[in-house]
Amino acid sequence: MASMSDYVLDAALSKLDTEADKIYITSQEATTYTEASSTYALGVATSISIGAPQDRSASGGGREVVLANVTGGSVTATGDADTFALVDSTNSRLLATGSLTASQTVTSGNTFVLASITLGIPDPA
Repeated sequence: MASMSDYVLDAALSKLDTEADKIYITSQEATTYTEASSTYALGVATSISIGAPQDRSASGGGREVVLANVTGGSVTATGDADTFALVDSTNSRLLATGSLTASQTVTSGNTFVLASITLGIPDPA
């Protein structure tokens, strides 16, 4: 069975810390940068902090990083936010997406907050 060392998994996860500069709340899961930043975008936050890679706490092992709580995000459209998208806006890259812990109805002009989000890569099966 093939496997990857923590060093390799950490290199992938470190891209989130060094390149992600915005998190969008979206009405559905984005598959491209344009969908995340425009098509499905309901709000954006630019003050994000991602921790160092660590052992993954979920079953299956692997490595993970934690995106700290987000406060002061700007809601740019009205709708139901149920997913997020981390992006590298400098290079127009979608880096990661996922479901929010709970859907939230948002109204343009308001602000949003998000609880911490854990992003991980499981060990190969």
